Amino acid sequence: MFATPLRQVRSQKGAELEQSQRYKILNKGYGKDAVRLMYVNRSGSVHSIQEFELSTHLKLSSSKDYLQANNADIIDTDAQKNLVFILAKQHGIEGPEKFALLVARYFLSKYSHVEEVHMHMETYPWQRIRTTDDSKLGENKSCLRTGDSSQLHNHAFIFQSEAQHFCDVILTRQDSKPTVFTGIKGLRLLKTTKSSFVNFVDDEYRTLPDLPDRTLCTVVDSSWEYSDFETVDFSRTWQTVKDVVLKNFAGDPKEGIASTSLQNTMYLSGQQVLDLVPQVSHISITMLNLHYAKFNTKPFQKLVPGENNEVLEPVDKPFSTVYVQLSR
Repeated sequence: MFATPLRQVRSQKGAELEQSQRYKILNKGYGKDAVRLMYVNRSGSVHSIQEFELSTHLKLSSSKDYLQANNADIIDTDAQKNLVFILAKQHGIEGPEKFALLVARYFLSKYSHVEEVHMHMETYPWQRIRTTDDSKLGENKSCLRTGDSSQLHNHAFIFQSEAQHFCDVILTRQDSKPTVFTGIKGLRLLKTTKSSFVNFVDDEYRTLPDLPDRTLCTVVDSSWEYSDFETVDFSRTWQTVKDVVLKNFAGDPKEGIASTSLQNTMYLSGQQVLDLVPQVSHISITMLNLHYAKFNTKPFQKLVPGENNEVLEPVDKPFSTVYVQLSR
């Protein structure tokens, strides 16, 4: 076979054009991740704080940075970070969702070649310290209490991670309506009774017995999208979702509530959120099943006779995952 004759030498621009037509970029973007930002509201002697870890991701209208090694359109990621801090100084921060919307809209108005902005914000769980009167401290005068007590501190805070509030805002030039998600992450719950798991598939692979009463531990992650974010109270909605999950997991403080599966618990939670918050269009919930196995005391009956129902061994891995998404 003869070699293919050499073609006429093309210009560099023509070569790049031909190469760009041979391949298709399906997705692209870049940005700054893990930006830490604290905002302090100094209203007289009473201060409040909000701390976030956030990301700014952009999609540009051209691909010349990829195809031609031309960086002329790139807004560098340090500039993105600086822009975020300056907007926080100029406008303050009322909450993560509203601030993310502000930043996303500014990117599109400032830079005509930006086609899409994706903002992600995670809130750090700072809470105001509660103190008690010196007369109630007893012998230890330096003790600070963080539970229910008499007074909230004006300017001192404690990091208490009960659950994390996060949000995502996606705004494109083609669609004037932003996509806004809010979520809960890392809500760890446990109850020692009122949970069962029975009557599941029984075949040659099954080793797990029916569990009519078990200790149930879960970590809840949830996110929801708004059909209307102009009239919604983001902070109140976040608290409502959290309260609904707690209610369906724990029930009445004296009697509790029977749980037959995580599947049913999360379905009831999602259903109630959609009933209570009309601005939520759909909600996703994920629950892990973190196992606590009873320590086997049968080989030690001389030392600890009888059945063991008190000493449990946490089993971190493997764990089970259950998830559901509900819409109207």
